Amino acid sequence: MGQLTSKRGGLDPGVVPNVHFSTNDKGPPRYSSHGTPSTIIISDVELSASEGGSKAELQRFSVYSTLDMVPKQGHYANTLPQKQLRSRPSLEALRRAFKEAEVGVEVPTTDSGDISLPDSGTEELKAPQEKAPVRFGWILGVLIRTMLNIWGVILFLRLTLITSQAGIVLTWVIILMSVLITTITAISISAVATNGKVLSGGPYFLISRSLGPEIGAPIGVIFSFANSQACALNAVGFAEVVRNLMRASGIVIVDDLNDVRIIGVITVFILLLISLAGMEWETKAQIFFFIALMSSFANYLVGTVIPPSKEKQAQGIFGYRSEIFIANLAPNWRGPDSNFFQMFGLFFPAVSGILYGVNICGDLKDPNIAIPKGTLLAIFWTTISYLVISITAASCVVQDASGNISDILTGNITGVCMGQGCQFGWNFTECIVSQSCQDGLANTQQVMGQLSGWYYLVIVGAFAATLSSALGYLVSAPKIFQCLCRDKIYPYIGVFAKGYGKNDEPLRAYMLSFIIAVAFTLIGNLDTIAILNSSLFMCVYALINFSCFHASITNSPGWRPQFIYYNKWVSLFGAVVSFVLMFLFSWWAGLITLIVFILLCLYIYYKKPKLNWGSTIQAGSYNIALSASLALSGVEDHVKNFRPQCLVLTGPPTQRPALVDFVNSFTKNASLMICGDIIMNQDRQTRLQDDTDRLVKWMNKRKVRSFYSPFTADSLRVGARHLLQASGLGKLKPNTLVLGFKSNWRASSPESIEDYITTINDTFDSNYCLCILRMMDGLDTSDQFDFEVNQGFEPDESVEKEDQQSSEKQPADDMTDEGDSGEIETVFQDDQGKKTIDIYWIADDGGLTLLVPYLLTRRKRWSRCKVRVFIVGEELNMEESCKEMLALLKRFRLDFNEVTVMTDCERRPQAKNLDRFVDSVAPFRLYDEPQEGVSVSQNAPWKISDREFEAFKLKSEAKVRLNEIIRRNSKRAALVVVSLPVPHSDCTSALYMAWLDTLTCGLHCPVVLIRGNQENVLTFYCQ
Repeated sequence: MGQLTSKRGGLDPGVVPNVHFSTNDKGPPRYSSHGTPSTIIISDVELSASEGGSKAELQRFSVYSTLDMVPKQGHYANTLPQKQLRSRPSLEALRRAFKEAEVGVEVPTTDSGDISLPDSGTEELKAPQEKAPVRFGWILGVLIRTMLNIWGVILFLRLTLITSQAGIVLTWVIILMSVLITTITAISISAVATNGKVLSGGPYFLISRSLGPEIGAPIGVIFSFANSQACALNAVGFAEVVRNLMRASGIVIVDDLNDVRIIGVITVFILLLISLAGMEWETKAQIFFFIALMSSFANYLVGTVIPPSKEKQAQGIFGYRSEIFIANLAPNWRGPDSNFFQMFGLFFPAVSGILYGVNICGDLKDPNIAIPKGTLLAIFWTTISYLVISITAASCVVQDASGNISDILTGNITGVCMGQGCQFGWNFTECIVSQSCQDGLANTQQVMGQLSGWYYLVIVGAFAATLSSALGYLVSAPKIFQCLCRDKIYPYIGVFAKGYGKNDEPLRAYMLSFIIAVAFTLIGNLDTIAILNSSLFMCVYALINFSCFHASITNSPGWRPQFIYYNKWVSLFGAVVSFVLMFLFSWWAGLITLIVFILLCLYIYYKKPKLNWGSTIQAGSYNIALSASLALSGVEDHVKNFRPQCLVLTGPPTQRPALVDFVNSFTKNASLMICGDIIMNQDRQTRLQDDTDRLVKWMNKRKVRSFYSPFTADSLRVGARHLLQASGLGKLKPNTLVLGFKSNWRASSPESIEDYITTINDTFDSNYCLCILRMMDGLDTSDQFDFEVNQGFEPDESVEKEDQQSSEKQPADDMTDEGDSGEIETVFQDDQGKKTIDIYWIADDGGLTLLVPYLLTRRKRWSRCKVRVFIVGEELNMEESCKEMLALLKRFRLDFNEVTVMTDCERRPQAKNLDRFVDSVAPFRLYDEPQEGVSVSQNAPWKISDREFEAFKLKSEAKVRLNEIIRRNSKRAALVVVSLPVPHSDCTSALYMAWLDTLTCGLHCPVVLIRGNQENVLTFYCQ
C-alpha cells in the first residue's frame, strides 16, 4: 500500500491503497511500474492547510484541478434527491475556479464551504458515538433463523397426516412443488436484495423500491398481516400439542377448542415478552430452539431403526417394511373435502418461512451475501428433512391401528381381517369398520413421537419448532410494518413508526402484531388458519417474483444485482404459478386477498404519494414511451387521426392560467400539449433553480396534462422560432401554436409589436396552425396573473412596473397549495351550462375552426353548450347556403344543427365604431410624405402610411363590420371562435394588430381566433 507522507515524515492513515506513483518538489510525478509501495510527497504548505482537522480528512484531487476531486465512496453514499451529499464541486464552480483563482477569489467547493462530508451523511460515514447495534452473519442471522422459521407446526402435526392421504408420491410432489416455488422466490428475492444497499423492511422495502409504492405498500400491509397470522398459526399448533399432553394426563381446562384458545393466547403473550426484550434475547432463544430441534430429529431417525415393541406394533409401527412402503405410495383420500390442492394448501405454510432473513435485513452485517447464501441453504436442508420424514414415516407405520395390544393375532385367522396390520399379525378390523381407530398414520398427529426413540424429546422438538416459528414471525411483522409506516404512504399509521433503543425496536408495532395474532389464535382451528395463511404468502411470492421479472425486462441501467444466478422467465413462471395456486388452495381466501390488495393499490394510485425511489415501474414507463414513440414514427399521417398538438407560449404557466386551461380543455387525454416558456437572457439569472419543478407541480395539481419546456433566447421571435422547430419528438410534435392576445399593444414598443406579428408569420412559414385567445379585462384572470406579462412580448417599462407590483402581491416562490387552487380561477374551469359556442367560420382553413369547438363539447363542462355556426353569404341564396353547410356538418358527423348566414357583412360599419378604429391606429399613422430617397420601411417600418391606410381601408371596414355582427349575435355566448385573417406581407404590424383588436373587442366572453394551415383536418370519408 502506498504511503502518504510530508517532507517532515509521518504516515497518513487516510490513504486509499493501490497508489502507484510518487511526487517531489522537482519535476513531474514519477510513476511506478511495479507493485512495490510508493509515496506521495506533500509540501508543508499543503499539509498546513489541513492542520485544523485530522490527517485522515485530507482530500485528494485529480490532476486536472485542485478543486476537481478523485472518485471516492463518499460521493455516492446517498443519492436520494432530498438527501444528496454536496461534497462534489458543481460544474459552475469548476468552470470559474481558474479564473477566480487568478484574481485571488476563493471558490467554494460545497454549499457549506467545507470539502469534508456533512454531518448528515449516511450511517457508514459517521463515526459511532454510541454502542453499535447487534448485527448478525449469514449463519446465525439467516440460515439458522430461516430453518427454524420453515420448521413449524406443519412438520410435527400435519406432515404425517398429509402423507397418509396423499401417499408418498403425491406428498413428494407437494413438497417439491412447494420447494420449487420457494426456491424461485428465494432466487428472485436474492437478485432484488443484492441490487443495492438493503435497509430494514424486508420484502416490503425490496418490492416498494423495485416496483414502486403502488405495489410495494399493499404487499407491506399484506405481508405484515401474514406474518402476524403465521405467528397465530404456530401458536395454535403449540397449543394443540400441549392440549394433547394435558388430555393424556386427564387435565381439561374447559373443552378441546377453548383449551387451544387459552393456551395459544398465553403462548403469544410470552413470545411478545421475549420479543420486547430485544434481539439479543430473541437470538438466545432461537439458538436453544435450534439445538432442541436437531436433537429431536436425531431422536426420530434413531427411533425408526429400533425394532418396535408390542406397544408400538399396536400403534401401527412395524419398522421399515416394503409392504407398508408400497401400500402407502398411492393416495388414500378421506372425507369429502380431501383432495390434492387441499393437502397442498395445508402443507404450504411449512415452507413459507423462507423470507425470515429478508425480514430482518436491517440487522444483518452484509445482507447482499447473507440473504442468498443463508436462504438457499436453509431451503435445501429443510427440504431434505421433509422428504426424509415423509418417506420414513410412510415406510414404518400402517394407515390404521387401534393401539390395543389385545388385537394381536395368536393363531390362524378365522374371520375377516382388514387393513395392513393383518400381514404383520395384527387385526385392526374392528376399529377400521367402525372408523374409531386412534392410531396409525391416518389417525393421529403423534406419529413422529410414537416412532421416535424417546417420545418426549420429539415433543420438545415440536415445542421448539412451533415456538421458534411463532417467535420469528412475531419479530418480523413489526419490523416490516415499521418501515411501511415511516414511508407515510397510508394515513393514521404513523404512530407505529417510532423505534426504541439502539436496535430501533418497533414496540408499538409489536403490540399491534400481538393483537392480530391473538385474534387469529382465538379461531382455534389450525387447518382454517393454514389455508388463509397460504393464500397471503402466495400473493407475496407472486409479487416478489414479478418484481424480479419486471426489473429484468425493463433493461434499466440501475438493475445490476450481485446475485446473477436468476432468470427473468423463471421468475415470471414463479409469479404465475403462485397467483394461480392462491386461488386453488381456497378460492374465497384468494379472492379476499386480491380484493384487499386492489383496494390498497387504488388508494395509492389516487393519492399519489410524493415518493421517488427509482422504481422499475418508472423504467418500464420509459421503455413503453420510447417504443411507442419509435413505432409511431413509422406511421403515416392521416386526416382521420389528426389531433391539434399544441405548443402554447404561456411563459411561466402560473402567469397565464386561462391560456393553460383553455388548451387543456380540448387536449387533455387526447393530444399533445407543451407549455413553452421563452426566458430572456437578462432574466436567466433571476430564475430559481427549482422553478421548473415548481411549475410542473402547479400544472399537475391543476390536472393539466402538459409538458413544460423553458427556452432561453435573445427575443420572443428567436425563442418562438426555435421552439417551433425543436419542440416534440418524432410524430409527437406540435402542429398548432397557441398565443395569448396582446391586449396592451397600444402601449407597447414598436419592436414588441413587430416581434409578435413576426411570430405569427413564422408560424405560418413553419406550416403550423394558429390559435390566439383573448380574455376580456375584469373576468376570470386577475391582473397579477394576466398572461400579458411575458417579457418576450412586453419589454417596455409600463409592463415591468405591473410585473413588479404583481410580484409583491404574490412572490414567485410562494406557490402554496392554497394559493394555487384558491386564487387562480378561470372561466374554463366552470360548468358552462346551456350557453352557446358561436363559430364564425369566415374562411375555409381546413376545418380546424370547427374541430376545436367540437373537442371542447366532448368535455363535461362544455357538453351542454349549443354550437352555432355563422357563415358569410348572399341574401339571394341564403337558404341554399344554409342547407349546404348543414349537409357538410352532417357529413362531418358534427352535432352542429344551427347555421346562420350573415348577409349584411358588406354594409358600411357605424361611424362611431369606425372612428374608434381610426383612433386606435392614429398613434401609428405616418401622415407626412417620406423624404426623397428614404423609404417609409427604412425610416419607421411599423408606421402606417396614408397610402397603405387607404389601400386596406375596405379590409379595415370589413373587420369593424364583422365585430358589430359578432357583438350583436354573441352577447350571451360562452365562447366565440372566429377565423383568423392571414397577415399580408405588405401590411404593417400595427395595422394587423389593430384588425385583431377590432375583431375581438367589446365581448364579455373568451374569444379565440383560429387559423388552420389550409390542410384538411376533417373528412367525411372512412378511408
